[in-house]
Amino acid sequence: MGRVKNENLSRSEARGRSELIEVENYDVALDLRSVLDPEATGYISRSVITFKCNEPGAGTFVDFIHDGIHSVMLNGIQLDPDAVVDGSRIHLADLAAENQVTIVGTALYSRSGEGLHRFVDPADGRIYLYTQYEPADARRVFANFEQPDIKASFTFNVAAPSDWQVSSNSPLAVCEEMASTPGFSIWRFAPTERISTYITTVLAGPYHVVEDSWKRTLADGTELEVPLGAYCRSSLAEAFDAAEIFAITKAGLDFFHELFEYPYPFGKYEQAFVPEYNLGAMENPGLVTFTETYVFKSRATDAQYQARGNTIMHEMAHMWFGNLVTMQWWDDLWLKESFADYMGSLALVEATRWKDAWVAFANRRKAWAYVQDQLPTTHPIVADIRDLEAAKQNFDGITYAKGASVLKQLVAYVGFDAFIGAARQYFRDNAYSNTTLDDFLTVLSDASGRDMARWSSLWLQTAGISTLVPEIEYDGGRLARVRLLQDAMDPVTARTVDRPHRLRLGLYDFDAGGALVRTDSVELDLAGAATDVPELAGRPAPALLLVNDNDLTYAKVRFDAASLQTVLSALDKITDPLARALCWSALWNMTRDGLLAPADYLGAVERFAPAESDNGVLQVLLDCARTALDRYLPAAERTVQRERFVDSVRLHLGKAAAGSDQQLTWARSLAALSRSTPRCAGYIADLLKGTERVAGLTLDTDLRWRFWQAIAATGHASQEQLDTELASDLTAAGRAGHLTAMTARPDPAVKAQAWADAVAGSELSNQLLDATIDGFTAAGHELLDPYIEPYFQSIESVWAQKSIEIASRIVRGFYPLAQDLEPGTEPRQHAVVVRTDEWLAGHSDAPAALRRIVIEQRDHLLRALTVQGRQLVQAF
Repeated sequence: MGRVKNENLSRSEARGRSELIEVENYDVALDLRSVLDPEATGYISRSVITFKCNEPGAGTFVDFIHDGIHSVMLNGIQLDPDAVVDGSRIHLADLAAENQVTIVGTALYSRSGEGLHRFVDPADGRIYLYTQYEPADARRVFANFEQPDIKASFTFNVAAPSDWQVSSNSPLAVCEEMASTPGFSIWRFAPTERISTYITTVLAGPYHVVEDSWKRTLADGTELEVPLGAYCRSSLAEAFDAAEIFAITKAGLDFFHELFEYPYPFGKYEQAFVPEYNLGAMENPGLVTFTETYVFKSRATDAQYQARGNTIMHEMAHMWFGNLVTMQWWDDLWLKESFADYMGSLALVEATRWKDAWVAFANRRKAWAYVQDQLPTTHPIVADIRDLEAAKQNFDGITYAKGASVLKQLVAYVGFDAFIGAARQYFRDNAYSNTTLDDFLTVLSDASGRDMARWSSLWLQTAGISTLVPEIEYDGGRLARVRLLQDAMDPVTARTVDRPHRLRLGLYDFDAGGALVRTDSVELDLAGAATDVPELAGRPAPALLLVNDNDLTYAKVRFDAASLQTVLSALDKITDPLARALCWSALWNMTRDGLLAPADYLGAVERFAPAESDNGVLQVLLDCARTALDRYLPAAERTVQRERFVDSVRLHLGKAAAGSDQQLTWARSLAALSRSTPRCAGYIADLLKGTERVAGLTLDTDLRWRFWQAIAATGHASQEQLDTELASDLTAAGRAGHLTAMTARPDPAVKAQAWADAVAGSELSNQLLDATIDGFTAAGHELLDPYIEPYFQSIESVWAQKSIEIASRIVRGFYPLAQDLEPGTEPRQHAVVVRTDEWLAGHSDAPAALRRIVIEQRDHLLRALTVQGRQLVQAF
């Protein structure tokens, strides 16, 4: 079923509705007795909503994306559904001061991860359900007023098979067998605290569950006990490391209680790891949901465990930033996501074994922000979100990672104690309510003694990224003058924005053993377009002057000429892992900006990556190298460079310590790179057959599928071989891995079927759609160019007919991004850029969220072509 009309709620509509009504409570009943019938598409949903109207006699509407409304009763009067139901809106007229509406309808099971997702486990045929709502998909499950600032208490009642596990936000009140339907029961849950619709949740299925508890004595002497639970599918139980998950959870609860001085407010704390999840996790109070890729059936690196730990801490921080205190509208999404992103890394550093978590933050999270902030669709951290479709697209690198980076800068600017003092007051002042930017700035100004209005206007209410460049004059072997130049233009307004930066300059030199170590540092406030650093005048010139040492601020940094030479010749000699990560980040930004040749970046990775001790950094380096190979190198250089790099990766795979994380990362990189070249196809085939071995490397199911996908993409794997592999791995991950390998085969008929299944079909779940796109795009021009025009012809109808989640994946994933610039051609004259511009010009009235994806993909392509063009000019 396609999307129903009237789904896109505007900010002005939401504001008018919240001024009109106040909701006291919901009583929601979900009848899931149809769930075991494979032909059933929906279930009965009943909402009883008790609410006040501030203007008796006025009217409003309830949101419900449904498959039919059976009855609407307002204040004891039955209303005619044909008269009051308009698409996904149910209109209520002539309201009283006190109202109760009961709405019964059929809601649809989901395969897109939106609403109530239904998953059939291929391992054992069991059925699993879970909900995912953010920003506005609770209305796919029950009728409600779907906006964050209409909070209420929710009571959930769920009818499901008696042998299932069923859970929700609040503790279970009672479970009763259904006399009318043997084998089914009704779970009735206690009312929640006042929360927003988008963080309510229901989990149902034959989940494996592990229980524990956490206790703490509060400041007033009372003891707080929080029951803990952890869920996964039964077929994953053997791999489920619940004890490790609980250990991190308890460390987080200890840390945040100490930090925030506000008790955990939602009773129990359960965490469910669910299949085909669209996000990393979702902070539903009392029952957090995570992607089950965090249940590691195959070998995982410590970087993967750290990423899971970060997500656990991120979601826990939301219990205060987002759930206890919630933004009024999606404009202020940063009030929860930026804070949680910052707190996730802080908690890892302060409360777990991952004391270098800021390295991963600088290396991966900020890299995401730097990319997002240079797109034409960049926006201020405090964004202008006019409707729900815009909100859906705003869960991006700016809201999360840039916002968190700016908070790290804010802490450096006002001091940690002032920042945390403000947060504590913010929770006390606004518990269970909604806030805006001004509410937080007020308490922060009081706590810090600084007027935060100007800081906010420059950092939170402008777009774009500053670039910091050192300008150095020498007097022999000494520094005569050092200035920092700031280039900062807001691309939205085209105005210069000289942001204040509290940052550190690190001076690095070689010690007697040849290591590159920090010998001194200077902390300063940079303001305006240029700032002198008189403290450095007269000092010996360092081998490396590192701007933004310790990563205090958010900015791209450049090297002076001498420092760049040091980095390109001795990056692996830097002993501090964060400093190394910052240098790698600077090199990659220079490559993307066309200031460093992709071949030079690849050379640096070949020389220095094998010595990288931080496996998370190594993974990012190899991913960036693959991007440089596939998109930034001119086509004429690509084959030679790719084969050389693949040979290097294979060499380092053989040299890596047996059984190490680095060894596994080199193996995964070999698989990814080998999708584009048959260079190692025979070697990989021999690894799969067992006739070739790498000491200490275990070919578990994950790595085997990566290898099969690699050789399938180059035509070295048959359908029979892939089907045989699937027969030994009848799991959800195995099914997705098999589909990627099947659609990666370089056969026009295979590509045609994949395109039809993804674009025209409706049978693929969100996970299998991703697998299809992944395999489809692993091909060259001869197979993909025929789909350029069908792409532009189809995306508007795809957007209209499919859910926004599925449509977004199709529009983004099938964009013809892998293109080559012919010598003598301007990047903007490339046929795909021209065709994109034609589509945008001819579809000015297309939904803004659709246009945003197309605009962003165009920019990624144009950047790649521009970098290629610069190399072609230099070669000429």
